[in-house]
Amino acid sequence: MNLLLFTDEDRLDARRIAVGGRRLQHMRQVHRASPGDSIRVGELGGNMGRGTIVEITAQRAVIEVSADAPPPAKLALELILALPRPKMLRRILRTLAECGVPRLHLLNSYRVEKSYWQSPALAPDTIRDYLLQGLEQSGDTVLPDVVTHRFFRPFVEDTLPGLLGDRRALLAHPGDYPPCPRDLDEPTVLVIGPEGGFIPYEVAKLQETGCRAVSLGPRVLRVETAVASVLGRLA
Repeated sequence: MNLLLFTDEDRLDARRIAVGGRRLQHMRQVHRASPGDSIRVGELGGNMGRGTIVEITAQRAVIEVSADAPPPAKLALELILALPRPKMLRRILRTLAECGVPRLHLLNSYRVEKSYWQSPALAPDTIRDYLLQGLEQSGDTVLPDVVTHRFFRPFVEDTLPGLLGDRRALLAHPGDYPPCPRDLDEPTVLVIGPEGGFIPYEVAKLQETGCRAVSLGPRVLRVETAVASVLGRLA
């Protein structure tokens, strides 16, 4: 945890907060924090700054905070991702929050197992927890938006055109396609399919809507590897 995130619920007054639970445990066991220590703090959805530990016990830590610096800018990138396996989704959520992706669309497709949509990993509190872990790691305060789409065709025909607008649209897909760009010099919508890629019908529908298919190279990548690879290329 490189940034201690807090909310209005943690405030004791205008300058002091009190935290417990996982955050307190991390401060005590990992950082070996003690009164007088200075730590990085950030108000969820707000500014970042420094905090001075006033008191720390087994029950709580009281911290005097000053937060007047804005969080880092988000990427000009919106990600559309076929819903992956639950364990992989958790890792991807952390990665996206760390990298500064502002919005994630989780999409159904032919190769997505139906059971994935019943997974506890999609519970709002679970998604929030993994996104918070990514923010704490990277030093950011603004949660990415996560939207789910249970039906492929209505999303592509009715929702996707409005998302694209005049933005560049890239479909990372296995095959003989031009290499994925290596910059993020314009607002971009990125689409990544499930393990094995989208089926031909889905690829055609995405291309009809304006997505340009690009390649990540000759190797077949796991979804989480493909996400990290594309983010590395673009950002």
